[in-house]
Amino acid sequence: MPQSAYIHIPFCKSKCYYCSFVSFTGCDIQCKKKYVETLIKEIKHFYKNETLKTLYFGGGTPSLLEPSLIKKIIYCFNITTGTEVTLEINPETVDSVYLKEIRNSGVNRISIGVQSFNNQILKSIGRIHTAEKAKNIVKTAQDVGFDNISVDFIYGLPKQTNNSFVNDLEQAVQLDVQHISLYGLKIEEGCKFFENYPSNIADDDAQADMYLDAIDTLTEKGFKHYEISNFAKSGFESRHNLNYWNCEEYYGFGVAAHGYVDGRRYSNFSTIGEYSTCCKEKDSEFCLTDQERQEEMIFLGLRRGIGINTQEINEKFNLDFDSKYRTILSKYIASGHLIRTEEGYKFSKEGFLLSNSILVDFIS
Repeated sequence: MPQSAYIHIPFCKSKCYYCSFVSFTGCDIQCKKKYVETLIKEIKHFYKNETLKTLYFGGGTPSLLEPSLIKKIIYCFNITTGTEVTLEINPETVDSVYLKEIRNSGVNRISIGVQSFNNQILKSIGRIHTAEKAKNIVKTAQDVGFDNISVDFIYGLPKQTNNSFVNDLEQAVQLDVQHISLYGLKIEEGCKFFENYPSNIADDDAQADMYLDAIDTLTEKGFKHYEISNFAKSGFESRHNLNYWNCEEYYGFGVAAHGYVDGRRYSNFSTIGEYSTCCKEKDSEFCLTDQERQEEMIFLGLRRGIGINTQEINEKFNLDFDSKYRTILSKYIASGHLIRTEEGYKFSKEGFLLSNSILVDFIS
């Protein structure tokens, strides 16, 4: 039974040069209102009134929706005072009035797309806020009562050095945020950088150094490295994202949203036109086999800082994990990439760096 829901808000003021997510620019207020009407139709059709533990607005730029529209969507769901309700925001789209209104509407966690505190780098990647604006929004959010604030950064950006990246993280810590997410720059088809590849970005080795230094910097400052890309002060882990990594079910509503309900994974149509016409249908849907469920439990579980619990896997899938994967486990324990825990196995710092190639061994 799903106890989490993801809402995709596909609107942006402008498209960042590295972004290949499904999002659209140039949409006016009427377009947004119509989209929310369609979104509510989809929610009413599929949602079974479960009490939600988490509700997450992602994008795009969800903070381009008026607070009244955010409130309208939240009121579709059965939530309690304990429900984690997250809204992604971009610094240039909000002010104190906006933040007060969304907090009064039920949002109790915000995730701010900072990416860098270097204005030259921000401009080079198509961001339209400044470092000063980002810092001011963090402080404004704190002033209006938000005490669960996450900030996002990207490493490997044009002209970014290891020192400048670590300096960004130290500034974030000084702002007294509760959660920090880090993403290595990946240039994929569908973004501006894919057509005009920048020549001054970090190579894989330089990105690896940045990542390892980030782990050291943030853990020394009291942040727990609880997932490959995520760090939190104690008690402030993203409960919504943990739901994904724990292989729990969740609803996905909106254009191009993905969900996992009744053992079936699905995705919605990826254009506003198709979605508006077919919001009560799915673009694709499939039921996971036991083998796929087992592989997901390993793949997603090893993303977590605590790693996997092999007893749970053994009981759920009637297997002997240590025996089945003996060769792989021996190989990566010897190389220092995997660590044996009381419950099972987890990645070392260096293991996180090679996680994709290691995980292929487990699911091949």
